[in-house]
Amino acid sequence: MQKKIALIGTAWPFRGGGIASFNERLARAFQDEGFDVTIYNFSLQYPSFLFPGKSQYSSDPAPEGLKIVVCINSINPLNWFKVGADIKKSKPDLVIVRYWLPLMGPCLGTILRIIRSNRFSKIICIADNIIPHEKRPGDTLFTKYFVKPIDGFITMSNKVMNDLKKISKATAIKTEHPLYDNFGDALSKNDARAYLNISKAPNIILFFGFIRKYKGLDILLEAMKILKDRKEKDASITLPLLLIAGEFYDEETKYTQLIKVLDIAYLLDLRTHFISDQEVKYYLSAADFVIQPYKNATQSGVTPLAYHFEKPMLVTNVGALADMVPDNVAGVVVEPNAISIAEGIQKLYQLGENYYLPQLRIEKEKYSWNHLTDAILQLAGIKIAGKE
Repeated sequence: MQKKIALIGTAWPFRGGGIASFNERLARAFQDEGFDVTIYNFSLQYPSFLFPGKSQYSSDPAPEGLKIVVCINSINPLNWFKVGADIKKSKPDLVIVRYWLPLMGPCLGTILRIIRSNRFSKIICIADNIIPHEKRPGDTLFTKYFVKPIDGFITMSNKVMNDLKKISKATAIKTEHPLYDNFGDALSKNDARAYLNISKAPNIILFFGFIRKYKGLDILLEAMKILKDRKEKDASITLPLLLIAGEFYDEETKYTQLIKVLDIAYLLDLRTHFISDQEVKYYLSAADFVIQPYKNATQSGVTPLAYHFEKPMLVTNVGALADMVPDNVAGVVVEPNAISIAEGIQKLYQLGENYYLPQLRIEKEKYSWNHLTDAILQLAGIKIAGKE
């Protein structure tokens, strides 16, 4: 009999950033292995006043071949009991739940307690964060409530693993964040730049994703000022165009004011709207290098995205970023300050893409979806034919 998986987390029609794409791709990976997968999605994910972006909803078409049930209201306890009872009754062999924000702790923790009472379903959590990047009152209390009914955890960084051990004794496995290989194939730089109407720029670096405080766009802007000043004294220095692609989840005015003070507007191309799934390949393909100037981090979904499109990266030495991007192998690792980032960008261009690509392609092989599905099944004690 076909085994059933209930995957609880964000999916279409919510945007959800990388989380929605990850969940949908994970569902397909399990379907490829013969499982019957249902994604239990939110009907209300965040109240509007708590959502930092312009819209929670995707304009992309519904993904084909996936069963997505829109049912979870994150702030309605009566809904939690109903959803929990429905999933409990369906008796999935495996429940996989994503945890990225303590705000979801009461909702998801209650649903899981109800499911667990069927004494049948194994519950595995993929923990993106245990301690969030941007702390709020109630974080610890909500997270402690959430973790109690979990049988096992998957983490994708040592930091999350260490944070988890402080509040749960459940078995946990650390795996690599799989490749985002569901955004299409890479294009030539010329074609991608023509599509984005930036063909005149000979050198382009990319900052990609939602703009939040911890992601360090402000120090990257300061690094561009440093490169600009150095270029004025040394013509041999490469001064790239910085393509910024992603919606503001932070106060926009502080960045626009900084750009004005630094006098670097002509070095930037701002595409500060939500980047649809169909457009992702153009932005990644257009870049020479992907820049992740984070001030703090656990892991980053931008890294496996850059690996898929075979783009060398600059990352800062925070969280698991340096583990995912070995220095002088898949890119450069620098300290999270403007001078180090400017010097790292210079180094990328001095060595060139072709220096990194052979090693990056070897490193890329670590990030398979089968590695993740195997770890989840191991935690759940589920065996499938050919993998005993």
